[in-house]
Amino acid sequence: MSLFLVDSHCHLDFPDFDGERADLIARARDNGVQRFVTISTFVSKLDRLLAITREFDEVYASVGTHPHNAAAEPDVSVAQLVELSGRDKIVAIGEAGLDYHYDKSPRDVQAEVFRTHIAAARETQLPLVIHARQADEDVIRILEEESGKGAFPFILHCFSSGRALAEAGLALGGYVSFSGILTFKNSEDIRAIAADVPMERLLVETDAPYLAPPPHRGKRNEPAHTRLTAEVLAGVKGVDLDTIARQTSDNFFRLFERIEDPRTAG
Repeated sequence: MSLFLVDSHCHLDFPDFDGERADLIARARDNGVQRFVTISTFVSKLDRLLAITREFDEVYASVGTHPHNAAAEPDVSVAQLVELSGRDKIVAIGEAGLDYHYDKSPRDVQAEVFRTHIAAARETQLPLVIHARQADEDVIRILEEESGKGAFPFILHCFSSGRALAEAGLALGGYVSFSGILTFKNSEDIRAIAADVPMERLLVETDAPYLAPPPHRGKRNEPAHTRLTAEVLAGVKGVDLDTIARQTSDNFFRLFERIEDPRTAG
């Protein structure tokens, strides 16, 4: 099979892509990107994501509340998340976590919503997509406390934090996903962390429409640009693009157990 990459985190429901999703996915496939997970930011808007997954066979979705929106959805329950996670093509919980950069929701509410999502991930054993921004110490503390209640799979998505969070996440069995931030000129520290993440714990993503890598920086990001991040990650790890594509895809299908790996199907 030719190059096979996965965009493990994008936001195809955002209005930035209205009217051109078919073209967007075609461009991604032309660049070797074969599977996509469109990530929930509001539980109340899940139907919009599910409509996209029904339209495109290669697109899957998560269910959850972004920390920016925690104050708008503070009462989403574990039971509700677990029930919704049973919908067709839901493959993950989140994204949830802590964001102390924008503080769009009170920090105590973010933390409570984060713990609710962790409980749902523990019960379903679906991977929890974690958003962490300028909140490393509290994210580490919550992950360690909650892991003490029982293990749950998780991803530190769009990694832009410090080494301590990466190391804590890896020690708890988590995965680390790198976006276009890895490619930025001033991201030497992130590339140094990526160099030390074990190959079997790496993922790549776009977080589209955000964080486009060069030469598209400052413009709208899209899943086709997963390849540009994978190329930089390959260089960081001292391997070729085919190797990093194969390894990150292997990791993806191991973590996202509900998605069949077409490379081995049949």
